[in-house]
Amino acid sequence: MHQGSEGESAKVLIINTLPVRHHDTIVWMSDNERHQATQPAARKRRRRSRRRATNTTSSRSSGAPTSQPITSDAEKKRSEQPKRRRRRRNPQRNPEGTAGKGAAATTNTAGKDGGARRKDNGGVAKQNSKRRNNRQRDQRRSRTNQTRQRSSARPRMETSIETSAGGLVVSGLAEAVMPDGTVDLARLYVALIGRLDRRGRLLWSMPKGHVEAGEGHASTAEREVWEETGVYGQVFAELGVIDYWFVSDGKRIHKTVHHHLLRFLDGDLNDEDPEVTEVAWIPVSELIERLAYADERKLARLAHDMLPELARTEKAEGRITPR
Repeated sequence: MHQGSEGESAKVLIINTLPVRHHDTIVWMSDNERHQATQPAARKRRRRSRRRATNTTSSRSSGAPTSQPITSDAEKKRSEQPKRRRRRRNPQRNPEGTAGKGAAATTNTAGKDGGARRKDNGGVAKQNSKRRNNRQRDQRRSRTNQTRQRSSARPRMETSIETSAGGLVVSGLAEAVMPDGTVDLARLYVALIGRLDRRGRLLWSMPKGHVEAGEGHASTAEREVWEETGVYGQVFAELGVIDYWFVSDGKRIHKTVHHHLLRFLDGDLNDEDPEVTEVAWIPVSELIERLAYADERKLARLAHDMLPELARTEKAEGRITPR
């Protein structure tokens, strides 16, 4: 409480105090003290700024020289030179080198610029893909042309078409029929010829030969069977046709062979033909296993299906195999 002079009313100053925690210690401080404790630095800065402003004003008014910072010659030259503006690298520079409409077009908003870049990147990718496809196409054409040149440089092999006829001479048709009507294929025999291949293996096949001018397939089959086996036969059924390719004396030969079934009439087996190594009677039950070539084995399976009915027909007609 402060006591004033007479006539002045008594003034009472009430100071509000609040606890303030300072480093884990409670200190009772007034509002003013608390405000001064929390913002001392700001108050000091304001005081300094006021002092500087006062000093500057007074010095200007009095005409006293102001202090200037001391700088070196290099710093003076650097400050006097005009500042250079750094040039930004622009990968998509205007081809004319001027900042005209092209430059303005490339400095659009971010969205438009990003879209343009994406479009440009897509166009570049398409161009690269097109170049790659063209290069691969040119490489394929080059390889094809080289292959054609090599093939055209080779001498073409002459092609020949041949037609032959032959078949199986069957013996014992009527005698193979049992009393109950069944046919025992083990009692049926066919004539096969054997030739040696390049490896020295004996390969069994059906007799056959070339068709002469003006000669029918059945007549050729009877003649060739007699020349290669030594026995005579008469064609009584067609067996099938096969064709194949092979090379002989530098020629490509396409051969078609007409096979028949022949009824044995007369003769004895012989291998007088120089092209034939061996001739033998083979049971029809072993025919498929003996034949060396797949296409003739297919014909042998057909013969298996055809011969039982033909044998019964021969017996019904009273034919007997000559001995």
